[in-house]
Order: sequence, then structure tokens, then C-alpha cells
Amino acid sequence: MASANPFHSILKTLEKPQGGEFGKYYSLPALNDPRIDKLPYSIKILLESAIRNCDEFQVKSKDVEKIIDWENTSPKQVEIPFKPARVLLQDFTGVPAVVDLACMRDAMNKLGGDSNKINPLVPVDLVIDHSVQVDVARSENAVQANMELEFQRNKERFAFLKWGSSAFDNMLVVPPGSGIVHQVNLEYLGRVVFNTNGVLYPDSVVGTDSHTTMIDGLGVAGWGVGGIEAEAAMLGQPMSMVLPGVVGFKLLGKLRDGVTATDLVLTVTQMLRKHGVVGKFVEFYGEGMSELSLADRATIANMSPEYGATMGFFPVDHVTLQYLQLTGRSDETIAMIESYLRANKMFVDYNEPQIEKVYSSYLQLKLEEVEPCISGPKRPHDRVPLKEMKADWHACLDNRVGFKGFAIPKESQDKVAKFSFHGTLAELRHGDVVIAAITSCTNTSNPSVMLGAALVAKKACELGLEVKPWIKTSLAPGSGVVTKYLQKSGLQKYLNQLGFHIVGYGCTTCIGNSGDIDESVASAISENDMVAAAVLSGNRNFEGRVHPLTRANYLASPPLVVAYALAGTVDIDFEAEPIGTGKDGKKIFFRDIWPSSEEVASVVQSSVLPDMFKATYEAITKGNPMWNQLSVPSGSLYAWSPTSTYIHEPPYFKDMTMSPPGPHGVKDAYCLLNFGDSITTDHISPAGSIHKDSPAAKFLLEHGVDRRDFNSYGSRRGNDEIMARGTFANIRLVNKLLKGEVGPKTIHIPTGEKLSVYDAAMRYKTAGQDTIILAGAEYGSGSSRDWAAKGPMLLGVKAVIAKSFERIHRSNLVGMGIIPLCFKSGEDADTLGLTGHERYTIDLPSCVSEIRPGQDVTVATDSGRSFTCTVRFDTEVELAYFNHGGILQYVIRNLIGSKQ
Repeated sequence: MASANPFHSILKTLEKPQGGEFGKYYSLPALNDPRIDKLPYSIKILLESAIRNCDEFQVKSKDVEKIIDWENTSPKQVEIPFKPARVLLQDFTGVPAVVDLACMRDAMNKLGGDSNKINPLVPVDLVIDHSVQVDVARSENAVQANMELEFQRNKERFAFLKWGSSAFDNMLVVPPGSGIVHQVNLEYLGRVVFNTNGVLYPDSVVGTDSHTTMIDGLGVAGWGVGGIEAEAAMLGQPMSMVLPGVVGFKLLGKLRDGVTATDLVLTVTQMLRKHGVVGKFVEFYGEGMSELSLADRATIANMSPEYGATMGFFPVDHVTLQYLQLTGRSDETIAMIESYLRANKMFVDYNEPQIEKVYSSYLQLKLEEVEPCISGPKRPHDRVPLKEMKADWHACLDNRVGFKGFAIPKESQDKVAKFSFHGTLAELRHGDVVIAAITSCTNTSNPSVMLGAALVAKKACELGLEVKPWIKTSLAPGSGVVTKYLQKSGLQKYLNQLGFHIVGYGCTTCIGNSGDIDESVASAISENDMVAAAVLSGNRNFEGRVHPLTRANYLASPPLVVAYALAGTVDIDFEAEPIGTGKDGKKIFFRDIWPSSEEVASVVQSSVLPDMFKATYEAITKGNPMWNQLSVPSGSLYAWSPTSTYIHEPPYFKDMTMSPPGPHGVKDAYCLLNFGDSITTDHISPAGSIHKDSPAAKFLLEHGVDRRDFNSYGSRRGNDEIMARGTFANIRLVNKLLKGEVGPKTIHIPTGEKLSVYDAAMRYKTAGQDTIILAGAEYGSGSSRDWAAKGPMLLGVKAVIAKSFERIHRSNLVGMGIIPLCFKSGEDADTLGLTGHERYTIDLPSCVSEIRPGQDVTVATDSGRSFTCTVRFDTEVELAYFNHGGILQYVIRNLIGSKQ
């Protein structure tokens, strides 16, 4: 049972300079342990949380000692509990979280427990950053039109979340139209230091989107977790995590003129991906830190999932305090933050001598060596220096199909597809840009690159350059603040002139919501097998994500997005070839439209003002007319509608009893899918638009939903029937069972029939047959998506055998009762001669006490071949979840009071 905090003696009072006190805090210096001074700042946050929450039950003194002794314990993969200060939910991921909470209340009722115990015990911030379909781009009223469209489509979902804000305590819901969750978190929600009931402690957050890491740029420890993990944290469960190694990344010097924060982040991403940082923290330090704005830091931190780290952390310093002031935090709050962090030796003052921190490994980058670049055509860490882009593009056309190849025959590479665009003759070549989007939280929080893009537009317009009318252009800032400073600068009109109208404040092209390409362009691409390109300032460019018809997708800074839109192709050498012809007939080059760093800094200084942030976020509490007019049911239990295609009661707690079901092995399971390397959560989880021939589309049509009202998978995440049908529905899925054919189908092994993945899975389930998945390295990389684990569970998948897993996805699989197994080093399905046509038996002990984290088990096949795998239950807590059939069942039984 819980006992009094054994660290009560180090609870000190923090005095205000002018008299009075800020509150009490657990003082790390008061421990008088020299090891603490050498700890990375990010590890100190874990330490403070463990000390403050120590009750010798959920968090123990020995856990505190493990963290203090981090230098020796972190290489040993030790387990620690962590209680974040708050939980951040995004609209799409928040809906299933609230669905699950509502569902848990019902289950609690049926089991005789007090349903009101199902309530967030830590603050929950839920931001409805509705995903914007860019169907009304290139118009002045795009924002309003998109908002009306979103409310028309998602009224039921929004109403459900509005119900949740009143039904559940400790939950703040930020209404639609305010901004992207990560930018709202950075500009408004981030506390940096909490003061709760007179106790001060560092802000820390876990969020249901992997880009929660953006807040690390503000010195707030935060990272993405699956919805199921977040729900457990909301309900007071400590997160069980392996004490991470920390990579120290030293920054020196300053960026050269004309080099953007995006160029820097793509360089950092490539370096860290090469270094290998999966499951680790990255902590930035060094003299170059003072040259990076908070927005630049946030850009780097945002991309943590792309380089594979748990987080990319920037400790709090004077730059952080200046940003807090800029974004409208009060002087008293900022004074409290600085006083507390200085008192607890968690503040970096570069005017003072620095105590050398110890890191697990070290990297260094001289900022002046960063050069302009983009990444693609299919992965965020495939960086291409801008000067090498043309040569790289032609190599991609030549190369065999893969991450850097399209295998276009030489004789077809100069092909020209002629088409009629609204009565005008037009041409399309390989590499021509059809989508150019300034989008995604990565860059749209950064005034220097946003105003840089506007300056490019201004210079281009003044010289008479235009964007071809069939290129789908759009601008989706992270918050209303961006609109204010673009208007204040007088530069928005130039973006408008080139077609970059503001379409809304949410995820757009980066998540696949680019809307339809003009029919004539789409036909020209499809009928001529053209490799069309999209250029976006987002963070994800995996195949099939941006748009089904853009096979080449490049990540670039916002100014470069404008430049490529003007050029109309990625097949260009910006140093030697003109972008276009000006109004006076002269050739215009890249250098003619590119602003200097001084130009950008000047317009940032004069246009980005504190009042803009205050005005934007004061509006949050007032809501907006459409949100305020939504009528919602009252009551703490939700009234499920059996006819709803948006909100549906999932079957997770069907037939649940008070007794845990215990561990389960797998017997004579069929292989549902056989994958190679780098299967992302975009391949697994339903995302983007619902294809007209998909099982999900069939379900919606059968339920009377017109095709034009299908909406996206993201908007329907509260309906398990649709999400199960959309699992593994990605059109770019490469399944070895199909022998080279690409698409969301598989072979039903017993009959040899080719079926959709969903139909094959249901065939197995109906016959009472288990299934497994074979996979290569980095299975589940990309965004954290709880449906990438929930979906396979609903399809009947019992285990995934892979070479390696992405951190969050492996954890989510465990949380849904799916067994993650790793092949032994040097082995995979191919080297073991596995085709996927075998039947698989995984023999696990029937008692959870006989299973150890990371133990070996034998997998036997009906072909007579057996092999050894490592079971990836990494902690004792994960074993407990598996014993209960999943994390949510574990929490319910724990709240009711059963023995664990």
C-alpha cells in the first residue's frame, strides 16, 4: 500500500524576491548527491517526478536511486515509472480516447464499480485541430468555407467531444479553428512549471500524437504515446518506461545567410537517424544554442519521430523566457518559472560557467556547415542538398523501385503528357509539381520560415512570376497568430496572388487531406503513368500519404515550397536554370527571389508581437458561434447511437469479468500479412481519405452514407467498425504473399483466394483461426497511432514477429494484448526460409509469473521448421497488461480493487 513520501524532508519553500512565496518544491540540490549535477537536464525532469510521486507503492525509493545513478543504470535497460504532469489529446486521437473513457464507465457500471472513478486524474488538454480538406483553396473565404464544411461533416464528433468536456473533470477542450495541437501547446498550453495546490514542479506531457515532441523546444519534456497509454496516464497509472540513454548534441556557430530552420532540421534528422537514437532522448547544448530562436528549436524538436528519438530536448534558458514573454505569459508566471528552475538547477545560464553533463554518446554540428536541402522522394531522412537535386531526381527515375527509385525506362523519362486544363492546352512531365503546400506543425510555428515564404512570394510577384493554375497550392498555418503577423507585415497578399490562400488551422496535406487534384490533371497522371510530385513543408512524405497520385513527395522549407511551385517541377537545378520568365521577358533565377537572413529577421522583428498571441488565445475561451451552438446530451454516461457511423461503442470489454484471462500463446495461426522493412503506421492504420472500393466504403454505403459524405478515416476514428475495415487498407502496401503486387490485399492461405485484408481476416476469425504478421525492421515507424494496434487486434491478429519495432507501436501492441516478438540478430523471415504459407505456434507459459521481460521463446511451424524469438514485453507492467488482456482492462480491475 501507499505510504508517506520518504523525500518529505527536501520539500523547500521558494521565496519571491519582493516578499511572500511562490510555493513549495522538492529540492534536488538538498539531496547533496554529486551525481545529480552531471545528469542531463531531461533526466532531471524524470528524477523530480519520481521524487515528488514517491509513495513506495507505484513509485519507489529504488526507482529514484536508479535515476540518480543514470550514468550506470541507463545502459542496463532498467525500468522506471513516470507520471507526466498532464496529457495532451488531439482531435482525431482524442475522440477514441474519450470513446474508451465513456466505454470504461459503462464497463465499470456492469462490474458493480463506481463509474465516476473513470475520470482524468491529471490535467487533460484536448485540442480540436480539425483536419482541413483543402477543397476550397485559392479563395479568399477558404477558412470560413472549410470551417463550415468541417462542422457539416463532423458535427456529431464535435458534439461528442463537447459532451466529454462537461462529463469528465479535469479536461480542457480547445474548440475548432484555434490551431494545430502542437502549436497551441507551444504558444498557449505549455506551463513550463506547474503550481498545483502550492507545490511547484516541471511541466511534462505525453500526447496522443508523436509530434507532441514539439514542446521539447520549450524545455517541457514531452513525447507521443498511443491513445491507450495516454488513457492510463490520465487515470493515474504511472507510465512504465525503460530509463533512456541520452545523446548529447552539441551545436556550434550560426547558420549561414539564406539557410533556414528547415534545412537545419533535415540535416539533424539525417545525422540522428544515421547515429541511431530509437528509444533515446536527444539533448541539445553548446554555444550555438543562443543563435537558435525558440521557433527553430521547436522545429527540430517536432521532428523527433522522423529521427526516431523519444524526444529532442532543449533545456530552459533566456531564449525560452523571451518566448514566454512574446507569447503573452504573465510577468509573474515567468518570474516563478525562472526562480523555480534556477533553485532546482534546471535552468541553463550561458553567462555562467557550465558544469559538464554526462551523455550516453555525443554528436556535434557546426551550424555554418548546414546547406539548403530538401528530403524525399519517399522518406523524411533521405536528405538531398538543393544543389544536387536535379542529379538525384534523375537517379531516382533510373533506380529500381524503392525508397529512392521509380524504375522509369530511359525511353520514357522524357515523356510529355498533353491535356486540356479548362480549355487551355497543358503539358505534364515526370517530376512536375501538382501539389505545393505550406502545411504541418513542423514549420508553421516558425515566423522566420513563414515570413521568408511570404518574402519569396513578394519578390516573385514583383518580377511577374506566376504559379501554373493546375498546381494545387495551399497555406495551413499552425494558429491564428500566423495570420495576424502575415497581415501585419503586408505580405499575405503576395501569397494569395500565387494561390497560397489560408485554408484553415489544422492538418492538411501532410496527413493526406490535400483534397482532389483537378480531374484533367489526375487523368493525365493516371493514363500516362507519370511520376508527379508534391512539395510540402510537412514532416511526413511516406508513399501514398500525401496523395495517391503523387508518387514523389518532398519535404522542404516554406520558402522552398513557394520556389518549387513557381518552377513547376522538381527537375531543376536552381543554381543554373531559371525558375521562369519575368514580366519584362528576362529569365528569373532562384537567387533573384530568395531573401537574405537580415530581410527575414527585420520583418519578424516588426511583425510578430505579443498582443497577437494574447488576442488569439483569449478567443479560445469564448469559442466560436458554430461550436457554441452545438447542443449536447447531459449525464455522465454516454447514450450510444446504434445508427451512428462516427461514434460507436467498441467491443473491448465484451464479456469482461473481474478475473484476468491470463497469458495466451498462439496455436496453428495463419500468416495474415508478410512484410519487409519500414512498414509504417501509415501502412497499418487507417489514414487519409476513404477509397471508394474499400471495405470501409462498402460499410458506409450499406449504412446509407453518400460517397461525398465519406469524410476521412481520421474523422471516423470513434467508430471501430470503420477503423477495423480501414486497417492495412493503404494502397501502397507491399505484402510478400502477393508476389510483387502492391495494394491492400492478401492471400487467404487455406483457399488461395486473393481478398482485401479485412475480408481475409474476417474469414479466419469466423473459422476460429488465429493470425500472425511477419515483418522486417522498424515495424510501426512513423506517427504514434493507437489504431495501428487496435485495428490488428480487431482483425484477430495475435502476434507480430519482426526484426525490430518502433518504440510506441510495440508498446501499443502490448496494450491491446498482441504479442510482439523479435527475430534473433541476423535472422528474418527470408533467411529462415519462411514464406508465410506456414502455420505458426508460439508456446508461452500459462502463468504470467513464469514469463520474464525479454525472454526467448520457440516458434514452431507446421513445415517442421522452428526458430527462437525474443518476446518484447519490456517491463513487468507490460506483462501485467498482457495478463489482463490489455491496458484498459487492467486499469478497470485496478480501480475496482482486484488483486493485480
